Amino acid sequence: MKPGTPWLLGLDLGGTRLKALSITPDGCEITRITAPTSGDDWKSNVKSCVNRLIRSHGTPAAIGVAAPGLAALDQRAIAHMSGRLPGLEGLDWQQFLEFGKPVPVLNDAHAALLGEAWLGAAKGLKNVALLTLGTGVGGAILADGRLFRGHIGRAGHLGHISIHSDGPPDIVHTPGSLEDAVGNHTLPTRSGGKFHCTADLVAAAKSGDASATAIWQTTIRDLAAGIASLINILDPEAIVIGGGIAEAGDDLFQPLARELDRVEWRPANHRVPILPATLAHWAGATGAAKYPNSEL
Repeated sequence: MKPGTPWLLGLDLGGTRLKALSITPDGCEITRITAPTSGDDWKSNVKSCVNRLIRSHGTPAAIGVAAPGLAALDQRAIAHMSGRLPGLEGLDWQQFLEFGKPVPVLNDAHAALLGEAWLGAAKGLKNVALLTLGTGVGGAILADGRLFRGHIGRAGHLGHISIHSDGPPDIVHTPGSLEDAVGNHTLPTRSGGKFHCTADLVAAAKSGDASATAIWQTTIRDLAAGIASLINILDPEAIVIGGGIAEAGDDLFQPLARELDRVEWRPANHRVPILPATLAHWAGATGAAKYPNSEL
């Protein structure tokens, strides 16, 4: 990068590591670096990463932060996030980073969708929903070209829709949620302790394990039911699916397409495309970098 070239900094703060991305305003990536966040010194690790990039590139034109939890209405901090990353709640990122401009903060799934809308699978689309399938199920909504936040910033928690009304309550008290039906965190319970990650479940199903096949088929049915419900509510141009479970590739997307053939409402034979996310683990950092200078 030539000295003086404007650049943006996106920080994606997770429970185990920080992903820091430097990128030009037109979307040319410069540098990716990571740092651990699992210890009590996560704040110092974040500052070290930022200072390292500033020493290398100069002062960024803008900084954005993606983090788990609900962003404050003024977008200066995460307002609600308990149980992880002590000190994150209420942390004013502009003050913390001693930056001369506001440092907007947004939910990590919201940031991931903005990244996919800027440079990834949702580029050029105006009405899109994102599902991130991993330990849990995250989500975000782009409505008429703008990130839909809702009244208190809670919009987009798509994993907490109910697909089994008589199911046990999930972490936010939703009965029989999509997150509990397909997330990795419940797989040991769903499989009677036999499987602990979806990759192992899919591998066993492909090898002919009957119990693994049955569990995976149930997972696909539940996911399709959730997606069909979201399609009816949002009428999106596409649904983007990312996260670790999406790395199953055709083993996920092909049976999911067949199940949606059965359950999706398709007026005039209109099928909503189901698209794999393309930015992988860097979607959140990409969206965070874009956010300060976006209209989204």
